[in-house]
Amino acid sequence: MHIQDIFAQHRTTFSFEFFPPKTDEASEELFRTIAALQPLQPSFVSVTYGAGGSDRDRTHDLVVRIEKDTNLTAVSHLTCVCHDLEVMTAIIDRYAVSGIMNILALSGDPPRSRPNYDRSGDAFRYAEQLVKFIRSRTNVPDPRGFGIGVAGFPEGHPACPNRMKEMDYLKAKVDAGADYICTQLFFDNRDFYDFRDRCELAGIKVPIVAGIMPMTSKKGMIAMAEMAAGTRYPAKLLRAVGRCADDAAVARVGISWATEQCADLLHNNVRGIHFYTLNRSDATRQIYQNLGVESSDPLRAG
Repeated sequence: MHIQDIFAQHRTTFSFEFFPPKTDEASEELFRTIAALQPLQPSFVSVTYGAGGSDRDRTHDLVVRIEKDTNLTAVSHLTCVCHDLEVMTAIIDRYAVSGIMNILALSGDPPRSRPNYDRSGDAFRYAEQLVKFIRSRTNVPDPRGFGIGVAGFPEGHPACPNRMKEMDYLKAKVDAGADYICTQLFFDNRDFYDFRDRCELAGIKVPIVAGIMPMTSKKGMIAMAEMAAGTRYPAKLLRAVGRCADDAAVARVGISWATEQCADLLHNNVRGIHFYTLNRSDATRQIYQNLGVESSDPLRAG
């Protein structure tokens, strides 16, 4: 289903994000995990993207399988990095032929295996350019073209310390043809509400989906802060984690915190909630149960 139709049909969307594993066996296991989400009827699921050849293919293969073998709508991530114009064109055209209608357009970072990668050969440097290119493709079955999402950063983009310029760049991505914004994870809803207000002031009118990641371990918290540079843990959350004797207790705190975040977001008319699952759906399922979200819940009705 086209992302515009998803937002038209649901006052609040619920979605899940996964990343493609490194092996065929792990890919099979992940597919079963994703397929098991079908009874929850999420609005869509997204699959992250690796710029390397094998990771790139696994992203495509997993997204296509989700579209063909489940009743879920898949959104495929696509980054600018490590792609010249020929490769980028081939990837997008392959999505069109495979029936993939929705793409999350990102600038992206070089693979860890290529820390000194020279981006001068990339077709695009910024997500705004990629959005324009995707929007220009006319070989998509839907006359509206691809559904396109872009990233937003409630706590600030790590590569852009000027918060006013940052909003200008986000507005440029939307003006280039983005249909919605999906935010980076955050742990203090005040950061999201301020971000949403600043988007309104900037004239950004597309839906803004809030990114939520339940914590499951202290080690994971450190890794999370490294992956999402600038992640801020509120003192109240840190105190709660500090009282935990083990990771099982941390996971309970994480689920409780994320549940409270989601309940507050719903109360304040969030347009959507996007769960970063780290390829594990147990925590997300518990949050669903805590919120009482069902496929027929009026929160999801148009």
